[in-house]
This record gives sequence, structure tokens and C-alpha cells, in this order.
Amino acid sequence: MVDHNCAYCAEGELVEKFGIKICELNASKVYLFKEQSHKGRVIVASKYHVSEMIELTEDQRNAFFRDVNHVAEAIHKAFAPDKVNYGAYGDTGHHLHFHLVPKYREDEFEWGSTFAMDPKRKTLSDTEYETIMAALKTYL
Repeated sequence: MVDHNCAYCAEGELVEKFGIKICELNASKVYLFKEQSHKGRVIVASKYHVSEMIELTEDQRNAFFRDVNHVAEAIHKAFAPDKVNYGAYGDTGHHLHFHLVPKYREDEFEWGSTFAMDPKRKTLSDTEYETIMAALKTYL
């Protein structure tokens, strides 16, 4: 099912408010989160419009988590964070997605605590976004 009111299904203007599409993987779409307080922060969204992982078949769920793992590995290889935090919310969006948020000890912002959904702390130029996406694509 596709929900044309859902940012991850419709893409275009809805998703462009907060993300830039990097690529599609087997079971997901990967977006660079425009707010880059944590360099390399991305969203991995299921290709299926489901609210909960329990709505996926076992094969679909396994494929989705393989994609999440693959993206996490790309983040580690590209940016060498000290830790990647994972967040799956969707209280309002009702589309299964994970925020993968690289955390860095040298940046005391939020180290040791939960990441902010959108701290509006750091946005980048188009060139800077392209540089980050290129680094990730090297490993995706």
C-alpha cells in the first residue's frame, strides 16, 4: 500500500522538508537528514507503508534490518563515529523508519543522552550535503 500523504511514500516536497534521498536499497530508502548536528545522520525508511515492523513478513523484516545494518556499517566506514544511535518512532508519520544518528565524543552535544529529533542546530550548503552523501555512497 502507498499513502500519498506520507513523506516516505510520496517523496517530493513532503520528504524534502527534512531529508535528501541518497539511494534505494533492497527493502528501504535512505535519506540524509538535513539537520546535521551529527555528521552522517540518516533515515532508513521501509519501502512498505507499514506503521510497525510486526506488519512485515519475516522476509521483509529481515531484509529491512539487513539494510539498516548495511547503512550503519557505511556510516562507521565513512565517518568513524564513536557510536550510532538508532531511533524508531513514527507516532505521527505511521511509516516504519529508523533514524541512524552518529554520535561523537569530541562533540559534547548530546553525548551520553538521547538525540533530539530536530535540534535545528546545523544545516549545510548543497555542496556540503553532496560531500556527505558521496562519502556514504562509497560504502552503500
